[in-house]
Amino acid sequence: MEQNQRSLSSESSQSPNSPQYQAPFLSVSVSDPVKLGNGVQSYISYRVFTKTNLPDYQGPEKNVVRRYSDFVWLRDRLFERYKGIFIPQLPEKSAVEKFRFSAEFIEMRRQGLDIFVNRIASHPQLRQSDDLRLFLQAEEETMELVRAQELSIFKKPADLMQIFKGMQSKVSDVVLGKEKPVEESTPEYEKMKHYIFELEVHLAEAQKHAFRLVKRHKELGQSLSDFGKAVKLLGECEGDSLGKAFSELGTKSEALSIKLQAEAHHLLMSFEEPLKDYVRAVQSIKTTIAERASAFKQHCELAETVKLKEINLNKMTLTRSDKYADADAEYRQLKAESEEATRRFETIVRLMKEEMERFQEQKTADMGTLLHEFAKGQARLAKSIAAAWGGLLPMLEACSS
Repeated sequence: MEQNQRSLSSESSQSPNSPQYQAPFLSVSVSDPVKLGNGVQSYISYRVFTKTNLPDYQGPEKNVVRRYSDFVWLRDRLFERYKGIFIPQLPEKSAVEKFRFSAEFIEMRRQGLDIFVNRIASHPQLRQSDDLRLFLQAEEETMELVRAQELSIFKKPADLMQIFKGMQSKVSDVVLGKEKPVEESTPEYEKMKHYIFELEVHLAEAQKHAFRLVKRHKELGQSLSDFGKAVKLLGECEGDSLGKAFSELGTKSEALSIKLQAEAHHLLMSFEEPLKDYVRAVQSIKTTIAERASAFKQHCELAETVKLKEINLNKMTLTRSDKYADADAEYRQLKAESEEATRRFETIVRLMKEEMERFQEQKTADMGTLLHEFAKGQARLAKSIAAAWGGLLPMLEACSS
């Protein structure tokens, strides 16, 4: 009786209507990048801090250290296990050695990894992954051992490269329409593919111009700084009101230079990088489209093979062939494989539909925030520039008269 009362009490505390009820949550932060190692062995480690009330986790908080290759491991595992789900893409690695450890690149990488892991943690299916739990809770030595074992048992480096090239080729074939022999073609699917390919082009174009905008702010900021120094030196050659006007003009120029540089960094992190992240998100969708095309092809080919085997088996029944038993066993095995391929394809179709709905909702919210921050930053900068130059006008007018 007492045990039943405890059970009822525990259940009531988990009820959404209970005052003690707390909605399930899983939040992750990636912070504190630190450079470790020397020379070509150098790498950046990050602190990954998790807060959760999910019962499958070891406790409400966990703090671990991870490196970029650990994030790669997590993405590869999820990609293998969750076909049909858009697995978030990782921020790319710098191919240029001198930029690998620059403060700006490290911060962009940290922000990208934070977005990556939180997209996984907020996904209704991915957040239940054993691989995610391992990534968020295992000690560094355990994580390193897991990665090393999988690399030696499952894939050699050469195999990984071949798989990557094969996936690139598969994506290209789908994009270019080369997979003609067996290709899914429904109005809904064609509309979705067309939208994704168009979206990628326009996002990439927007990101390219956002990059130019950031560059322009940086260059203008640097020019104003140089101009300010030059004008202040010019003011030292003059006296009275003219020298003071030059000095004030130089000071204002240098102050605006700082504001432009700050706005350039803000634009980079809150505008250009999020656009680049959505370009990567679309690439992830294209990879899933390629997986769907492959699953459809396998489903069709196996279904066709089963039909041929069935015709052959019917002929053997009529001729009373002594090979009927072996043929029947082969037919049953192929039929089971065909049914499994059909289920796999239908699962990918269902999941992709759900994923596209989630993607559209998330994109609408993110783009709204992104454009609002952009407009707010530009308005703030324009106001600062107008106030700075406007404050100088009375002094400059006095000099000119």
